[in-house]
Amino acid sequence: MTQAGEPTDGDARVQDLVARLGADIVRTSAEQREAYRYDWARDPDAQLPLAVVLPREVGQVQETMRWATEHGVVVVPRGAGSGLSGGASAQPDGIVLCLERMTTIEVDPATRTARAQAGALNVDIKKVAAKDGLWYPPDPSSYEISTIGGNVATNAGGLCCVKYGVTVDYIMGLQVVLADGRLIELGGPRIKDVAGLNLIKLLVGSEGTLGIVTQVLCRLVPKLAAPATLVAMFATVEDAARAVVATCATSRPSMVELMDNASINAVEDFQPMGLDRSVGAMLLIQSDAAGESRTLELQAAREACEQAAAQEIFETDDPAEGEMFVQARRAVFPAVERLGAYMLEDVGAPVPKLPELVGGVAAIAAEHDLRIVTVAHAGDGNAHPVIVYDATDADEKARAARAFTEIMALALSIGGTITGEHGIGRLKQPLLRNQLGDDVLDLQHAIRKVWDPDGLLNPGAGY
Repeated sequence: MTQAGEPTDGDARVQDLVARLGADIVRTSAEQREAYRYDWARDPDAQLPLAVVLPREVGQVQETMRWATEHGVVVVPRGAGSGLSGGASAQPDGIVLCLERMTTIEVDPATRTARAQAGALNVDIKKVAAKDGLWYPPDPSSYEISTIGGNVATNAGGLCCVKYGVTVDYIMGLQVVLADGRLIELGGPRIKDVAGLNLIKLLVGSEGTLGIVTQVLCRLVPKLAAPATLVAMFATVEDAARAVVATCATSRPSMVELMDNASINAVEDFQPMGLDRSVGAMLLIQSDAAGESRTLELQAAREACEQAAAQEIFETDDPAEGEMFVQARRAVFPAVERLGAYMLEDVGAPVPKLPELVGGVAAIAAEHDLRIVTVAHAGDGNAHPVIVYDATDADEKARAARAFTEIMALALSIGGTITGEHGIGRLKQPLLRNQLGDDVLDLQHAIRKVWDPDGLLNPGAGY
């Protein structure tokens, strides 16, 4: 077997792949393979792949899967590598199939749809749609660097999903290459279609375990007016969470985001924006409703914040001023990257349980003497606690691992989930049974085997 640091072009299987696709498509040097070893989760168990395949069109994806089936080689699908659960971690004696070169986007204003290849960035779909006065709503924090194929793989949510929903709500069609190289087309620009089982919804969120999504048909909506913004400061994250519960019980803002003290300070250290470092938590609430409805939404949010003992409340209709706070929220993950090694959680709970979730995370941080930076898509109960630790300190690393597991157990204990939008990947796969139970998980394994009988697609990831 080829050693990890050596080129793999001498491997007979890889030679066959290069012969079929060409050296421009198949990369084999150690340096090229290392570049595609990890996703953003930096899974320590990720391995150097045999090769990296960078197709330019769907026929090359089909040929790759036919080759993989013939040789029994596992395939890890990949977009931009912005995943946060190890779903694109390269596997030993396998290849990475990266669709980053497949970026074509076409918008049809008549059907309000965008047909995008899997490697197209979320932000680019938004930009192309905007030229026709349209908007693609799913808005993950990584929207500027994540691909639509990756968004489909994890059913990505984001900052505005509290009102507008998640990726699956906007996918009308998929082009998919199956494990044996067959190409299927699902859905289309039809508003209603109940012909057969809804395989689109089965594929969205399947983390590359059922097939390779090569093209996506996205539903678009008319572009909205700029939102009004309310920002509130609180002494504790529990107070901020109680304000969220009250706000969402009576209104439906377009954004409800929470930042704790640790995330505020991380952003200020990384990119000073004038945030108050002393507060326990900050809520960012926006309304894009029209006319009187906007006024009523922000009034309800203000009253909820006041009842939850907000220390300060600020409102603005200035889009630029409101966007500054949104950018502060989006800056949290890049800021945390500078702090050291980290384990990033993605737990969720019913919105009324949000105070228990964020308060419980704070208690776990104190118990294990750890720095846990918490932000949340608070309006839909989805929290992202990031456990920061010193990877050179064995004891601290062990405490971080215990805290990671305890946070997931906390979410399950209050009727929540171990992942709201990042997917199971490889990092959470061992704990999935705790949420689903034996019968449901066995059923999912059976479905996976129908689509991929040889177990070649992203083994070890997802369910």
